[in-house]
Amino acid sequence: MDDITIAAISRRRELRREKQKKYKRYRVLLLMMLPAVVYFTVFHYLPMYGVLLAFKEFKITQGILNSPWVGFEHFNKIMGDSYFYVVLKNTIIISLYKLIFGFPVPIMFALLLSEVSSLKFKKVVQTVSYLPHFISWVVLAGIFFTLFSLDGPVNALLKWFGGQPQLFLADDRYFRSILVITSIFQGFGWGSIIYFAAISNIDPQLYEAAIIDGAGRFKRMFYISIPMLVPVIAIMLILSMSGILDAGFDQIFNMYNVKVYNVADIIDTYVYRKGLIEMNYSYATAVGLFKSVVALILIIAVNRIVKWIGGKEYALW
Repeated sequence: MDDITIAAISRRRELRREKQKKYKRYRVLLLMMLPAVVYFTVFHYLPMYGVLLAFKEFKITQGILNSPWVGFEHFNKIMGDSYFYVVLKNTIIISLYKLIFGFPVPIMFALLLSEVSSLKFKKVVQTVSYLPHFISWVVLAGIFFTLFSLDGPVNALLKWFGGQPQLFLADDRYFRSILVITSIFQGFGWGSIIYFAAISNIDPQLYEAAIIDGAGRFKRMFYISIPMLVPVIAIMLILSMSGILDAGFDQIFNMYNVKVYNVADIIDTYVYRKGLIEMNYSYATAVGLFKSVVALILIIAVNRIVKWIGGKEYALW
Protein backbone atom coordinates (compact mmCIF):
# COMPACT_ATOMS: atom_id res chain seq x y z
CA MET A 1 0.00 0.00 0.00
CA ASP A 2 1.29 3.44 -0.92
CA ASP A 3 1.48 6.43 1.40
CA ILE A 4 -1.71 8.04 -0.03
CA THR A 5 -3.82 4.93 0.66
CA ILE A 6 -2.46 4.61 4.20
CA ALA A 7 -3.21 8.30 4.86
CA ALA A 8 -6.77 7.92 3.55
CA ILE A 9 -7.39 4.86 5.76
CA SER A 10 -5.99 6.69 8.78
CA ARG A 11 -8.20 9.69 8.03
CA ARG A 12 -11.32 7.50 7.80
CA ARG A 13 -10.49 5.85 11.12
CA GLU A 14 -9.96 9.25 12.72
CA LEU A 15 -13.31 10.50 11.43
CA ARG A 16 -15.00 7.33 12.70
CA ARG A 17 -13.49 7.83 16.17
CA GLU A 18 -14.62 11.48 16.19
CA LYS A 19 -18.18 10.42 15.30
CA GLN A 20 -18.17 7.82 18.07
CA LYS A 21 -16.98 10.45 20.55
CA LYS A 22 -19.76 12.81 19.44
CA TYR A 23 -22.41 10.10 19.77
CA LYS A 24 -21.10 9.24 23.23
CA ARG A 25 -21.00 12.91 24.25
CA TYR A 26 -24.52 13.69 23.03
CA ARG A 27 -26.15 10.31 23.71
CA VAL A 28 -28.49 11.79 26.34
CA LEU A 29 -29.69 14.47 23.91
CA LEU A 30 -30.15 11.85 21.18
CA LEU A 31 -32.22 9.71 23.54
CA MET A 32 -34.35 12.76 24.42
CA MET A 33 -34.89 13.38 20.70
CA LEU A 34 -35.92 9.77 20.02
CA PRO A 35 -39.60 10.06 21.15
CA ALA A 36 -40.09 13.06 18.84
CA VAL A 37 -38.53 11.16 15.91
CA VAL A 38 -40.79 8.16 16.58
CA TYR A 39 -43.86 10.39 16.89
CA PHE A 40 -43.28 12.21 13.60
CA THR A 41 -42.37 8.98 11.82
CA VAL A 42 -45.46 7.10 12.96
CA PHE A 43 -48.06 9.88 12.81
CA HIS A 44 -46.72 12.18 10.07
CA TYR A 45 -44.47 10.32 7.64
CA LEU A 46 -45.87 6.78 7.48
CA PRO A 47 -49.48 7.98 6.84
CA MET A 48 -48.26 9.98 3.83
CA TYR A 49 -48.84 6.99 1.59
CA GLY A 50 -52.54 7.84 2.02
CA VAL A 51 -51.96 10.75 -0.39
CA LEU A 52 -52.46 8.11 -3.11
CA LEU A 53 -56.20 8.40 -2.40
CA ALA A 54 -56.23 11.78 -4.15
CA PHE A 55 -55.37 10.04 -7.43
CA LYS A 56 -57.61 6.98 -6.99
CA GLU A 57 -61.29 6.11 -6.77
CA PHE A 58 -61.14 4.60 -3.31
CA LYS A 59 -63.12 1.44 -2.70
CA ILE A 60 -63.13 0.07 0.84
CA THR A 61 -63.28 -3.55 -0.33
CA GLN A 62 -60.16 -3.12 -2.48
CA GLY A 63 -58.06 -0.97 -0.15
CA ILE A 64 -55.84 1.97 -1.04
CA LEU A 65 -53.26 0.18 -3.18
CA ASN A 66 -55.75 -1.88 -5.21
CA SER A 67 -58.30 0.87 -5.88
CA PRO A 68 -58.39 2.08 -9.53
CA TRP A 69 -56.34 5.12 -10.60
CA VAL A 70 -58.25 8.16 -11.83
CA GLY A 71 -55.39 10.65 -12.22
CA PHE A 72 -56.35 14.29 -11.65
CA GLU A 73 -60.10 13.71 -11.87
CA HIS A 74 -60.73 14.75 -8.25
CA PHE A 75 -58.70 17.94 -8.71
CA ASN A 76 -60.80 18.79 -11.78
CA LYS A 77 -63.90 18.34 -9.60
CA ILE A 78 -62.44 20.70 -7.02
CA MET A 79 -61.79 23.39 -9.61
CA GLY A 80 -65.34 22.98 -10.93
CA ASP A 81 -67.02 23.09 -7.51
CA SER A 82 -68.32 26.63 -6.91
CA TYR A 83 -68.76 26.02 -3.18
CA PHE A 84 -65.05 25.15 -2.85
CA TYR A 85 -64.20 28.75 -3.75
CA VAL A 86 -66.48 29.97 -0.94
CA VAL A 87 -64.63 27.67 1.47
CA LEU A 88 -61.24 28.81 0.14
CA LYS A 89 -62.24 32.47 0.49
CA ASN A 90 -63.41 31.94 4.09
CA THR A 91 -60.18 30.12 4.94
CA ILE A 92 -57.96 32.88 3.55
CA ILE A 93 -59.97 35.70 5.13
CA ILE A 94 -60.08 34.12 8.60
CA SER A 95 -56.39 33.18 8.45
CA LEU A 96 -55.38 36.68 7.34
CA TYR A 97 -57.47 38.26 10.09
CA LYS A 98 -55.78 36.04 12.67
CA LEU A 99 -52.35 36.79 11.21
CA ILE A 100 -52.84 40.57 10.97
CA PHE A 101 -54.47 41.05 14.36
CA GLY A 102 -53.05 38.07 16.25
CA PHE A 103 -49.40 37.96 15.17
CA PRO A 104 -48.32 41.27 16.83
CA VAL A 105 -50.08 40.56 20.16
CA PRO A 106 -47.54 38.05 21.61
CA ILE A 107 -44.70 40.38 20.58
CA MET A 108 -46.28 43.41 22.28
CA PHE A 109 -47.17 41.33 25.34
CA ALA A 110 -43.59 40.06 25.68
CA LEU A 111 -42.11 43.54 25.18
CA LEU A 112 -44.41 45.19 27.71
CA LEU A 113 -44.11 42.47 30.35
CA SER A 114 -40.32 42.39 30.00
CA GLU A 115 -40.28 46.02 31.19
CA VAL A 116 -42.03 45.10 34.46
CA SER A 117 -39.53 45.22 37.30
CA SER A 118 -41.42 42.97 39.74
CA LEU A 119 -40.27 39.40 39.03
CA LYS A 120 -43.11 37.86 41.07
CA PHE A 121 -45.81 39.83 39.24
CA LYS A 122 -44.21 38.96 35.90
CA LYS A 123 -44.24 35.21 36.66
CA VAL A 124 -47.89 35.31 37.79
CA VAL A 125 -49.00 37.16 34.65
CA GLN A 126 -47.03 34.79 32.41
CA THR A 127 -48.52 31.71 34.07
CA VAL A 128 -52.07 33.05 33.80
CA SER A 129 -51.56 33.96 30.13
CA TYR A 130 -50.38 30.42 29.32
CA LEU A 131 -53.40 28.68 30.84
CA PRO A 132 -55.90 29.10 27.94
CA HIS A 133 -53.50 27.27 25.62
CA PHE A 134 -53.91 24.11 27.71
CA ILE A 135 -57.71 24.24 27.69
CA SER A 136 -59.42 22.25 24.95
CA TRP A 137 -61.47 24.15 22.38
CA VAL A 138 -64.39 21.94 23.41
CA VAL A 139 -64.28 23.54 26.85
CA LEU A 140 -63.44 27.02 25.56
CA ALA A 141 -66.29 26.86 23.02
CA GLY A 142 -68.72 26.03 25.84
CA ILE A 143 -67.44 29.02 27.82
CA PHE A 144 -67.81 31.37 24.85
CA PHE A 145 -71.28 30.01 24.03
CA THR A 146 -72.29 30.95 27.58
CA LEU A 147 -70.66 34.39 27.35
CA PHE A 148 -72.31 35.27 24.03
CA SER A 149 -75.71 33.61 24.62
CA LEU A 150 -78.89 35.70 24.84
CA ASP A 151 -78.79 35.48 28.64
CA GLY A 152 -75.01 35.76 28.86
CA PRO A 153 -72.94 38.59 30.33
CA VAL A 154 -72.13 40.15 26.93
CA ASN A 155 -75.82 40.65 26.08
CA ALA A 156 -76.54 41.69 29.66
CA LEU A 157 -73.92 44.44 29.27
CA LEU A 158 -75.38 45.36 25.89
CA LYS A 159 -78.87 45.71 27.38
CA TRP A 160 -77.47 47.77 30.25
CA PHE A 161 -76.22 50.30 27.66
CA GLY A 162 -79.62 50.33 25.97
CA GLY A 163 -78.90 47.92 23.10
CA GLN A 164 -80.81 44.87 21.87
CA PRO A 165 -79.63 41.30 22.61
CA GLN A 166 -77.86 39.61 19.69
CA LEU A 167 -77.26 36.00 18.72
CA PHE A 168 -73.58 36.71 18.15
CA LEU A 169 -72.52 33.15 17.32
CA ALA A 170 -75.37 32.72 14.83
CA ASP A 171 -74.86 36.05 13.07
CA ASP A 172 -72.41 36.17 10.16
CA ARG A 173 -71.74 39.87 10.88
CA TYR A 174 -70.01 39.07 14.17
CA PHE A 175 -68.81 35.48 13.87
CA ARG A 176 -65.44 36.12 12.22
CA SER A 177 -64.60 38.87 14.72
CA ILE A 178 -65.42 36.52 17.59
CA LEU A 179 -63.21 33.83 16.04
CA VAL A 180 -60.26 36.20 15.84
CA ILE A 181 -60.70 37.61 19.36
CA THR A 182 -61.11 34.19 20.98
CA SER A 183 -58.17 32.79 19.01
CA ILE A 184 -55.93 35.61 20.25
CA PHE A 185 -57.13 35.05 23.81
CA GLN A 186 -56.31 31.36 23.60
CA GLY A 187 -52.87 31.64 22.04
CA PHE A 188 -51.15 34.96 22.77
CA GLY A 189 -49.60 33.86 26.08
CA TRP A 190 -48.17 30.65 24.70
CA GLY A 191 -46.98 32.43 21.56
CA SER A 192 -45.06 34.97 23.62
CA ILE A 193 -42.71 32.34 25.12
CA ILE A 194 -40.28 32.43 22.22
CA TYR A 195 -40.16 36.25 22.36
CA PHE A 196 -39.50 36.19 26.11
CA ALA A 197 -36.63 33.78 25.44
CA ALA A 198 -35.23 36.06 22.72
CA ILE A 199 -35.50 39.14 24.95
CA SER A 200 -33.73 37.36 27.80
CA ASN A 201 -30.77 36.67 25.46
CA ILE A 202 -30.24 40.36 24.63
CA ASP A 203 -27.00 41.66 26.12
CA PRO A 204 -27.88 43.62 29.31
CA GLN A 205 -24.97 45.97 28.62
CA LEU A 206 -26.94 47.43 25.72
CA TYR A 207 -29.71 48.48 28.11
CA GLU A 208 -27.20 49.77 30.65
CA ALA A 209 -25.51 51.94 28.03
CA ALA A 210 -28.91 53.24 26.86
CA ILE A 211 -29.87 54.14 30.45
CA ILE A 212 -26.60 56.04 30.88
CA ASP A 213 -27.39 57.95 27.68
CA GLY A 214 -30.80 58.89 29.13
CA ALA A 215 -33.03 56.52 27.12
CA GLY A 216 -36.38 55.75 28.76
CA ARG A 217 -38.25 52.45 28.71
CA PHE A 218 -39.98 53.02 25.39
CA LYS A 219 -36.83 54.24 23.67
CA ARG A 220 -34.97 51.16 24.91
CA MET A 221 -37.82 49.06 23.60
CA PHE A 222 -37.87 50.67 20.15
CA TYR A 223 -34.12 51.02 19.64
CA ILE A 224 -32.83 47.84 21.33
CA SER A 225 -35.50 45.19 22.03
CA ILE A 226 -37.45 45.35 18.76
CA PRO A 227 -34.38 45.44 16.43
CA MET A 228 -32.88 42.46 18.30
CA LEU A 229 -36.17 40.57 17.90
CA VAL A 230 -36.37 41.08 14.14
CA PRO A 231 -34.72 37.72 13.20
CA VAL A 232 -37.09 35.80 15.49
CA ILE A 233 -40.10 37.76 14.22
CA ALA A 234 -39.08 37.03 10.61
CA ILE A 235 -38.82 33.28 11.26
CA MET A 236 -42.14 33.19 13.11
CA LEU A 237 -43.78 35.13 10.26
CA ILE A 238 -42.49 32.58 7.74
CA LEU A 239 -43.87 29.72 9.83
CA SER A 240 -47.18 31.56 10.25
CA MET A 241 -47.50 32.03 6.49
CA SER A 242 -47.12 28.29 6.00
CA GLY A 243 -50.35 27.88 7.95
CA ILE A 244 -52.29 30.57 6.11
CA LEU A 245 -54.76 27.91 4.92
CA ASP A 246 -55.02 26.46 8.43
CA ALA A 247 -57.69 28.71 9.91
CA GLY A 248 -58.15 26.61 13.06
CA PHE A 249 -60.26 23.48 12.67
CA ASP A 250 -60.70 22.77 16.40
CA GLN A 251 -61.95 26.26 17.14
CA ILE A 252 -64.30 26.62 14.18
CA PHE A 253 -65.65 23.06 14.37
CA ASN A 254 -66.67 23.59 18.00
CA MET A 255 -68.08 27.10 17.50
CA TYR A 256 -69.72 27.30 14.08
CA ASN A 257 -73.22 26.28 13.01
CA VAL A 258 -75.27 26.07 9.81
CA LYS A 259 -76.31 29.74 10.00
CA VAL A 260 -72.72 30.96 9.64
CA TYR A 261 -71.48 28.44 7.07
CA ASN A 262 -71.20 31.17 4.44
CA VAL A 263 -68.54 33.01 6.49
CA ALA A 264 -67.10 30.25 8.69
CA ASP A 265 -66.88 27.06 6.63
CA ILE A 266 -63.17 26.50 5.93
CA ILE A 267 -61.15 23.89 4.04
CA ASP A 268 -60.63 21.67 7.10
CA THR A 269 -64.31 21.55 8.06
CA TYR A 270 -65.19 21.01 4.39
CA VAL A 271 -62.74 18.07 4.24
CA TYR A 272 -64.24 16.68 7.46
CA ARG A 273 -67.76 16.68 6.03
CA LYS A 274 -66.71 15.32 2.65
CA GLY A 275 -64.44 12.64 4.05
CA LEU A 276 -65.92 11.42 7.31
CA ILE A 277 -69.62 12.27 6.93
CA GLU A 278 -70.19 11.80 3.19
CA MET A 279 -67.39 9.15 3.05
CA ASN A 280 -65.99 10.65 -0.16
CA TYR A 281 -62.44 9.87 0.93
CA SER A 282 -60.67 10.42 -2.39
CA TYR A 283 -62.19 13.86 -2.96
CA ALA A 284 -61.46 14.92 0.63
CA THR A 285 -57.84 13.76 0.29
CA ALA A 286 -57.48 15.77 -2.93
CA VAL A 287 -58.73 18.92 -1.17
CA GLY A 288 -56.32 18.33 1.72
CA LEU A 289 -53.42 17.77 -0.68
CA PHE A 290 -54.30 20.99 -2.52
CA LYS A 291 -54.12 22.85 0.79
CA SER A 292 -50.72 21.33 1.65
CA VAL A 293 -49.22 22.17 -1.74
CA VAL A 294 -50.38 25.80 -1.49
CA ALA A 295 -48.93 26.02 2.06
CA LEU A 296 -45.57 24.69 0.81
CA ILE A 297 -45.51 27.25 -2.03
CA LEU A 298 -46.32 30.06 0.41
CA ILE A 299 -43.60 29.16 2.91
CA ILE A 300 -41.00 28.96 0.13
CA ALA A 301 -42.13 32.30 -1.34
CA VAL A 302 -42.17 34.12 2.01
CA ASN A 303 -38.78 32.66 2.94
CA ARG A 304 -37.31 34.03 -0.30
CA ILE A 305 -38.92 37.44 0.25
CA VAL A 306 -37.56 37.65 3.82
CA LYS A 307 -34.10 36.58 2.59
CA TRP A 308 -34.23 39.23 -0.15
CA ILE A 309 -35.29 41.98 2.28
CA GLY A 310 -33.22 41.18 5.35
CA GLY A 311 -30.57 38.66 4.37
CA LYS A 312 -29.95 34.99 5.10
CA GLU A 313 -29.88 35.47 8.88
CA TYR A 314 -33.59 36.29 8.82
CA ALA A 315 -34.65 33.26 6.75
CA LEU A 316 -35.19 29.60 7.57
CA TRP A 317 -32.80 28.36 4.90
